[in-house]
Amino acid sequence: MTGRSPARALPGLFAARGLHYGWAIAAVTFLTMLVTAGAVGAPGVLILPLQQEFGWSTAEISSALALRLVLFGLMGPFAAALMNRYGPRRIVLIALGLIGASLAASLAMDRLWQLVLLWGVGVGLGTGLTALVLGATVATRWFAKRRGLVVGLLTASSATGQLVVLPLLAGLTEAQGWRAALVLICGLLALAGLGVFLLMRDSPEEIGLLPYGETAPAPGGAPAPVASTGPLEALREAARTRVFWILFATFFICGASTNGLIQTHFVPLCADFGLRPVEAASVLAAMGVFDFVGTVASGWLSDRFDNRWLLFWYYALRGLSLIALPFTDFTFAGLSLFAIFYGLDWIATVPPTVKLTAARFGRAKANLVFGWVFAGHQLGAAAAAYGAGFSRSELASYLPAFFAAGALCLIGAALILVIGRPRSEPTALPAAAPAN
Repeated sequence: MTGRSPARALPGLFAARGLHYGWAIAAVTFLTMLVTAGAVGAPGVLILPLQQEFGWSTAEISSALALRLVLFGLMGPFAAALMNRYGPRRIVLIALGLIGASLAASLAMDRLWQLVLLWGVGVGLGTGLTALVLGATVATRWFAKRRGLVVGLLTASSATGQLVVLPLLAGLTEAQGWRAALVLICGLLALAGLGVFLLMRDSPEEIGLLPYGETAPAPGGAPAPVASTGPLEALREAARTRVFWILFATFFICGASTNGLIQTHFVPLCADFGLRPVEAASVLAAMGVFDFVGTVASGWLSDRFDNRWLLFWYYALRGLSLIALPFTDFTFAGLSLFAIFYGLDWIATVPPTVKLTAARFGRAKANLVFGWVFAGHQLGAAAAAYGAGFSRSELASYLPAFFAAGALCLIGAALILVIGRPRSEPTALPAAAPAN
């Protein structure tokens, strides 16, 4: 084994134990998405400390967070194209470096424009390169079977990011200040970068393997279908269809009712009702536990049931939970019930939305089209992040934003049923091109 790189040695070790190396790729991708989810969610526990130290208003801080969410979403289709062109490994390493550099530089910030530049632009672009498109690309390159399970697990990594990272950040912020919390995030980013550098490869063919579950190469050695269009051309083609705009609109609502609202403003909302940040972050962590279960289960269900009706129930139940939240009185029992009910639903919408996109636009273009649908998700998140902050600053209450998000979810539940049943709905997810 002397002189052999880990990329060549480790697959042999896995094979000797009856394991496909794709599971190592899935694990390092899970870690990467987990840590970047922590970087995306970190500002939610840092709003109050930034207000106290710099005197910035909730609306001013929320403007930077909204920009971060916009860029996080808009990078999706371009991230897919870059991964198709240069391979996931190189793009993920660049993304982790950009996020880490932006957060490290923010340790010395003392002006609002620096917050916007570093947390809005830097973190937004970096996390956008490691968003859900990364999970879809890894799953389709490395898994011919168990793709639904892998996508569910990778999607749920963002919930695990909350579970593991946010309570630690809240505790560190309370004990040692917000800068200590950012140092922790930078350390986790470095750990993920090391794992990607040592373990990740762009495709199974690069190390002489077939995707998990395949027993023979494609007939004639033909590669999987690859989109010949770029992200903008894919958008122009998809935008001519009603299905795209329905998926875009419902995912806009999804983002407005999750990342933009709960992930960004739940901790300061709870502070308005007398809960300490550590206690509120613990509720988010509980949501993360139930979301992990709900998202993996959603991946399983999406292979077996009509994805339109799954989304109908997900949006309807989420809307009811958001409308009911203010009536919990923010007691332990009330918030625990909300954490279970809302948590099971948090990112459960992703597997059915990915499958509907693949079914309607084909495997060759579906990762690019889903990138644009995901952009809608983050535009909704940005609108809610700023809108809730504006509501708190101008109306002295977050509650109007929560009621509005709940109503939007009920609209989304009705809207998704406008999509007709497809003649066939393949279970395969979009295929990504091999790296050049």
